[in-house]
Amino acid sequence: MRIEEVVDEFRSAWLPDITTRGLNRLEELLMSGSPLLVHGTFTKSCAMGCLATHIAWNHPKTADRAEDAGVIWLTKIAGLNPATSCVILAWDRAQPHDWTLRNELLKLIKAEQVQRENEAKPRWLRTSVLSVA
Repeated sequence: MRIEEVVDEFRSAWLPDITTRGLNRLEELLMSGSPLLVHGTFTKSCAMGCLATHIAWNHPKTADRAEDAGVIWLTKIAGLNPATSCVILAWDRAQPHDWTLRNELLKLIKAEQVQRENEAKPRWLRTSVLSVA
């Protein structure tokens, strides 16, 4: 699977439905290489989960779910099939020390955070280049 496919799906199908709190949690887990962010396995331990699970635990419609939170978030909110999601397949095949995928996801998360912060500001405070004529 090409990284471009993963990036495209994450940008178009995941980011629009991830809460800001979910973005912040993913950033924290990815940057720290946290063992709480598992690859290729599902667990009943509350603190552990895959990308979708951590996103779901930080989404108002799925925050109360346990081990099925990620699957429910993917199918009902993001509209994706967990078995065919490029992001899930790449994540499950990657090892915790695969920094290429983590870095690509981090870039997208950080760009989304900046965009959301910018959109939350009054129009005159938004980051832009002002032209003086």
